[in-house]
Amino acid sequence: MPYFCYMLECRDGSYYCGWTTDLGKRIQAHAVGKGARYTRSRLPVLLVYFEELNSRAEAMRREWELKQKDHESKRNLVRSFNENRRK
Repeated sequence: MPYFCYMLECRDGSYYCGWTTDLGKRIQAHAVGKGARYTRSRLPVLLVYFEELNSRAEAMRREWELKQKDHESKRNLVRSFNENRRK
């Protein structure tokens, strides 16, 4: 079973980090206000980054690592991720 660590950009420009086993379902939950309390008041949200990982522990660890980054570092990660996806 794959695990995903992901990052959403909220309406106010802030980033939300989380992890899940079903990325599509989780993003849909956030989009309709059924996700985290943090994102409910900052709709709409946009998926801007994700990674597929092999275990729950890896996904949780990566989520924690992302949450430790400052806003500029997150923005740079998102920019790099999106540039690499276009190639």
